[in-house]
Amino acid sequence: MAAHGLLHRGARVMRDAGRGRLAGTALLLLLALFIAGWDWDKPLGGAGSQREIPTADAERGLYDWRAAAFAPRVEQDKRVLMVVYDDQTLIATRKRSPLDRGLLARALRNLDSMGAKSIGIDILFDQPQDEDGQLLSALHAMRTPVWLGYANFGDNREQIIFEQQQYLDRFLAQARTDRVRPASIRLETDSDNVARSWPVPVAGQPPLLSLAMQPSRAFARYRGAIQYRMPRAQADGSEEPVIPSLQIDLIADPSMAAALAPMVRGRHVLIGGDIVDIDQFETPLSGRQAKSTMIGLEVHATMLAQLLDGALLPAVPGWALWLAAALIVLAAALTSLADLRWFWLVPALGFQAGAIAGLPLWLQASGWDTKGLPAAGWALGWVIAFAAVSAAARAVNSQQRRFAQAALGKYLPRDIAAQILAEPEKLALHGEKRPIFTLFTDLEGFTKLSHAIAPEMVAQLLNRYLDMLSDVVLAHGGTIDKFVGDAVVAFWGAPIAREDDGRNAALAAYAMWQAGERFRQDLPPGVPPIGRTRVGLHHGDAIVGNFGGEGRIQYTALGDSMNTAARLEAANKPLETSVLVSREAVERSTLDWWRPMGRVRLRGRATPVDLFEPVPDFPVEDRDLLRAALAAFDDENADKRTEALASLKAVARKYPDDAGLANLVYRYEYIGDGGIYGLG
Repeated sequence: MAAHGLLHRGARVMRDAGRGRLAGTALLLLLALFIAGWDWDKPLGGAGSQREIPTADAERGLYDWRAAAFAPRVEQDKRVLMVVYDDQTLIATRKRSPLDRGLLARALRNLDSMGAKSIGIDILFDQPQDEDGQLLSALHAMRTPVWLGYANFGDNREQIIFEQQQYLDRFLAQARTDRVRPASIRLETDSDNVARSWPVPVAGQPPLLSLAMQPSRAFARYRGAIQYRMPRAQADGSEEPVIPSLQIDLIADPSMAAALAPMVRGRHVLIGGDIVDIDQFETPLSGRQAKSTMIGLEVHATMLAQLLDGALLPAVPGWALWLAAALIVLAAALTSLADLRWFWLVPALGFQAGAIAGLPLWLQASGWDTKGLPAAGWALGWVIAFAAVSAAARAVNSQQRRFAQAALGKYLPRDIAAQILAEPEKLALHGEKRPIFTLFTDLEGFTKLSHAIAPEMVAQLLNRYLDMLSDVVLAHGGTIDKFVGDAVVAFWGAPIAREDDGRNAALAAYAMWQAGERFRQDLPPGVPPIGRTRVGLHHGDAIVGNFGGEGRIQYTALGDSMNTAARLEAANKPLETSVLVSREAVERSTLDWWRPMGRVRLRGRATPVDLFEPVPDFPVEDRDLLRAALAAFDDENADKRTEALASLKAVARKYPDDAGLANLVYRYEYIGDGGIYGLG
C-alpha cells in the first residue's frame, strides 16, 4: 500500500508539475547523479585537462581525513633504510647542492661492504663536480644493485633545464653497468601539492625507483593510492619513525661501518636529501604529524614498503560508483516524494545519512582505495535530488492546496478548511458518531416558479440564492453538506467541533431566513413573487464522515438528527412559521431570544418535539407569558389549562399579524385536554 501511495503521488506530481518544472527537476536530478557518481580524481574533459568538479577540494579533505584516521599503525620498518644528507651536511662539505660526490662515493663503498640488498639514489647528477671521477669509479665497482635517479626535461621543466638533461644523460651513460642503472624518481601531486597517488609511468622512461628496487608485475599497472603508515606507540608512549634513517656522514665514515652494518644488511637503502624547502611534499598525514611535509625520499620509501607488503589497494569500480550514485539520488527523491511524518522522516534521514557517511569509512577501514570515492558528492547529490523533488512536489502541492482550499472554502469555513488541509486524516474515509447541529432550508414555491420563467433565469436566481445562503453558513462557521435543488443542508460540530457551534448554528438559522427575505424582495423585473425561506434546526447524534468509496466520496451526515431537522423545516408550512428549532438546539445556543411554539408530533416521528422560534424583537414579558401558558397545558388541572389557553389568546391578540401565534392558539384549542398536535 505504501509503494502504491508513493507511485500515485509521484504520478500526480509528474502530471501536475508542468513541462517546464519537470524539465528543470530532471536537469537537477541529472546534475545530482553526475556529482554523486563522478570520480573526483579524474579531471573534467579527459586526459590533459585541468578542470575539476566543484567538490574536488572537499573530496580531497575527506579522503585525507579517512586515510589518516585509518592509516595502518606499524612498528619501525626493518626492510627499508633512508640515508639522508641535510643542510648541515652541505655546509660541512661547502657545497649547497647537489651533494658532494666524493662523500657519496665513500658512502656507496661502505654500503656495498655492509650487505645492502639494493640502493636507490634520489639525486639528479645533472651538473659536473670535481669528484665525478671518484663517484664513477665507486659505481663501476659496486656489487650491490644501484639505481640512479632519472628525470626527463619534458616532464620536469620546473626542476631541470635542457642543458642539465644533456649532462644527466651523459653521466648515466658513463655510470651504467650491469649493476648500475637509471630509475625514475618522478612523483605526482594533486593540484594542492599533496602526494596521494602512485605516479603514472611515462613511456620511454626507466621504471619507477620503487619498482626498480623491488620488481612487481602486480604493481606495474597500479595507479591507486599510496598507503601511508603511522608509527605505533611504544610502551613508554614514544614513537619511532616508520622508516629509519641515518646521516650519510656516518655511512661514509669507514670507522662506523662495522657498527652500522646490522642496520644496513639485507635492507633496501634509499639515498637522498632532507633539505629545507627542497623536495618537500604534503601527504594525507600532514595534519596528523608534527612535521607538515614529507621529503620525496620518504615518499619513495613508503611506496617501496607498500610494494613489499603487497598492499595493492583495490579501487571501487566505476560502475559501482554510478550505481551507488543512482541509488542515492533515488533514495533522496523517494524520501522527498513520500512526504513522511516526522517520526518516520527522522529515522529515514538518519539511516541514509549514516549510509552515505559510513560507507566510505567502512571501505577505507577494510583496505579499499577510496581516493576517487565521491563522499562529498554523495552528500551533495542527495541534497540536490531531495531539494529538486521537494521543490517540485511543494509547488504542485501548493497549487493543489490553493485549489483544494478554494474548493473546501465553498463548503467549509476558512479556518476549518486550513486545518483539514493540514490534517487530512480528519476527512478519512470512515464514519463516526458525533453530536451535531443540523440545519435544513427550503424556498417556498420555487419549484412552481421554475416552470413559469426561462431556464436561464432559473439558473441565475438559484445560483444567487444558494450563494447568499452559503455565505451565511460559512460566515457562521458551518459546514455545507449539500444542495438539493433550492434546499441547503448544513451542520455544525463536524469535521471540527467548537464551543460556540450552538450559538453559531442558531444565528445562522435566523440569518438564512433574513437572507431569503432580502432575496425575495430583490427579484428582477418580470419574475413572479417567491415565497419564504423556511429553516429547521436540531441538535442530536449523527454518523458523520466520508461516504461513497475511494472513487467518489462525499463528506456528509446520516441519521435521525438529519431527519428531525428536515421534519422541522417542513413543519414551518403547516404551523405558519419560518424558523423552527428543537429544544435540544435551543438549550445549547446560549441565546435568550426564543419564544416557545408548543409541542408537536412531527410527520413520521413518534416522539413529540418542543418547538421554538427566534424572535429577537419579541418582548421578554410576552415570551415569559407564552412559556408559562404552554407549561400549564401539561398540568392535569383543567382550570389551569383553561387559563393557559386564555393567556395564549391574550398574547396573540397583541400581534394580530403574527400567523405563527394564531396557529399556536388554534392548535391548543384543537387538541383539547392532554393531547399533542400531530403533523400528518
